[in-house]
Amino acid sequence: MPFITANDCRAYYRIDGADAAPALMLSHSLGLDHAMWDEQVSDLLPRFRVVRYDTRGHGASGVTRGDYTVEQLGRDALGIADALGIQRFAFCGLSLGGFIGQWLALHAPNRVTHLVLANTSARLSEPKDMETRRRTVLAEGMPAIADASMQRFFSPGVLQANPPRVAWARRTLLATDPVGYAGCCAALRDFDNTSRLNEIATPTLVIGGDRDVPMPWPEHSEPLVQKIAGATGVCLPAGHISNLERPRSFSAALATFLMPRATPSREEGLKVRRAVLGDAHVDQATAATTAFTRDFQDLITRYAWGGIWTRPGLDHRTRRLLVLAVTAAMGRWEEFRLHVRTGLEHELEACDLQELLLQLAVYAGVPTANTGFQHAAEELTSRPQAGG
Repeated sequence: MPFITANDCRAYYRIDGADAAPALMLSHSLGLDHAMWDEQVSDLLPRFRVVRYDTRGHGASGVTRGDYTVEQLGRDALGIADALGIQRFAFCGLSLGGFIGQWLALHAPNRVTHLVLANTSARLSEPKDMETRRRTVLAEGMPAIADASMQRFFSPGVLQANPPRVAWARRTLLATDPVGYAGCCAALRDFDNTSRLNEIATPTLVIGGDRDVPMPWPEHSEPLVQKIAGATGVCLPAGHISNLERPRSFSAALATFLMPRATPSREEGLKVRRAVLGDAHVDQATAATTAFTRDFQDLITRYAWGGIWTRPGLDHRTRRLLVLAVTAAMGRWEEFRLHVRTGLEHELEACDLQELLLQLAVYAGVPTANTGFQHAAEELTSRPQAGG
């Protein structure tokens, strides 16, 4: 089981990705757990070794009695990294996780390569309100604060729409141990980093929400951007748990910060082209290159494959489906068949083709979809069948 003892407390963690990839630690907010990062992990996994963990007192991690401190929670994070053999890592923390991130950047600057502070602050506006909440959960349990917490978590429109992630957040909040929740309330109550923001030297991204009620952008995020040297800021149209309200925009902000785009590389483009189309096709195209076509081959390798297909915003499966839709709609059937064939060898399955072509029938016409079904069926029939 993924448990380790860190700083004298049992910690639950999850680690995904290649061991050689750069490490990224994700730290959740008060009242939730590591699963709040599921969509970001899916977006970032190809390029990072992602470590998620349940903060002390939350999820499957241990609960210790008494008031916690941000220093204690920061040392928990370092203990997890140490136990996993991770010397240096990028750190992204939301709300409570952002408090932890500030502590790490100040007290373990040699460990943190990049810092993302999301929907967080150097200090609560009203620490006494957090003390009231601490006392309430200890006396009455988590249901006593559930409704108010959900209104802090999400903007009104999202609550009204009530997507599955809202129900998940409520269940997770209610399942949180009141003792652990109260301990973290104390950590938030007592933290004041306003005088030390200018000491943070780690490259920093601040993400906030223009509908964040407990930590509004002007009073909480903007001072972080202004006082942390070189920090950049992104304000999303979201409430407090912005990565759940705007998961794709949040991931895009992370990717832009953690993976700045360089000039498209022919070598990287050739690597992706081989991964998508296969060695046989690329070798054939390379062998057929002439002085007349060489510049064109370099163009598509460098910019189409190295510049576009390497962008982190869409995974290869989604890009394949887009290529199939566009080539079919334009009647580029040779290119369509190439991407059907190579797609079936990698991420795509017959059901993907069926759904795409049905969608195509509605938006590009039944005759186009009819031809697409014929070409796709021929490619499916020609594929070697697995032995029984």
